[in-house]
Amino acid sequence: MQYTTKQKAIVLLADGTVFHGKSIGISGTTFGEVCFNTGMSGYQEIFTDPSYFGQIMVTTNPHIGNYGVNVNEVESNGVKIAGLICKNFSFNYSRPDASESLYDYFEKQNIVAVSDVDTRALVSYIRDNGAQNAVISTDGTSIEDLKAQLAKVPNMKGLELASTVSTKEPYFYGDENATYKVSALDLGIKTNILRNLAKRDCYIKVFPFNASYEDLKSFNPDGYFLSNGPGDPEPLHQAQKVAKEIIAENKPLFGICLGHQVIALANGISTYKMFNGHRGINHPVKNLLTGKGEITSQNHGFAVNKEELEKHPDMEITHLHLNDDTVAGMRMKSKNCFSVQYHPEASPGPHDSQYLFDTFIENIKSTSLQKV
Repeated sequence: MQYTTKQKAIVLLADGTVFHGKSIGISGTTFGEVCFNTGMSGYQEIFTDPSYFGQIMVTTNPHIGNYGVNVNEVESNGVKIAGLICKNFSFNYSRPDASESLYDYFEKQNIVAVSDVDTRALVSYIRDNGAQNAVISTDGTSIEDLKAQLAKVPNMKGLELASTVSTKEPYFYGDENATYKVSALDLGIKTNILRNLAKRDCYIKVFPFNASYEDLKSFNPDGYFLSNGPGDPEPLHQAQKVAKEIIAENKPLFGICLGHQVIALANGISTYKMFNGHRGINHPVKNLLTGKGEITSQNHGFAVNKEELEKHPDMEITHLHLNDDTVAGMRMKSKNCFSVQYHPEASPGPHDSQYLFDTFIENIKSTSLQKV
């Protein structure tokens, strides 16, 4: 549908800075940590990625909505962002296999979105001043009232959010007759991760974020997976305990993003909240094991402490982010455990890192051979 009467809307940052825009037509007020993604495509996957729960998304691509929505290309059961800020919102779409317009998709889920914002200025401001809480409002609420409400919103540091997006009950994914069985801890898992594992002949049982090692072990899996997800990894004590127990028994373990951070914490290596984080589909990473570069899709606001990792006797840095030299991957020297701080399952996005799923399968195979 085409929404013609655009009402005024505002973007208010925690430090008091205000940006102006227009409502796309869904009235309301929403709060979250404001962040930006530099990807030129993939807005549907961004909006449905559980890792973005609790965040207001600023898209740097000026055109959002122009190819509509395809219900088969979502990363979860619905939109997970708290709200959207964009430059030009397209009510009409031209993609032949789109299921519906982005507006209709947002309207069904009551997602507040603001367009006609100077997103270049906003992103530049966030780059200079760091990620912070914000509110977007399209219903005419006064700035003073919004400031009072925004002051009560908790900061992302120390915030446990995995429980809000994790499955409540275990479920299965893939072919039950597949060669390999994998237990996955759902901290906010993306559907395309499950697709990539299933494509490699895996049958996956997905467990809630607070499942015990005994729960995961009851599936009698060949390997274990710790997923991506939102929020601070430090409060996830149960997940860290699970990681420690898997590592202690030297079972094949693979972690992505939040799972990567949980593995670090399980080894006594701290994590920290980044000034801005990495969110986009063109982040350069160097594989230190092969010397090759990779273009990667990334989405994280926390990172592993590099100095502590380098001093750990049983840990090795395997990948580095070439923009800021932060840790992008690691592995244990004496255990069957590795992890990365980016998304090898990216779709749309670069496929340079899909070999990591193959590495996980090879680790499972080598462990199985050792049992024979």
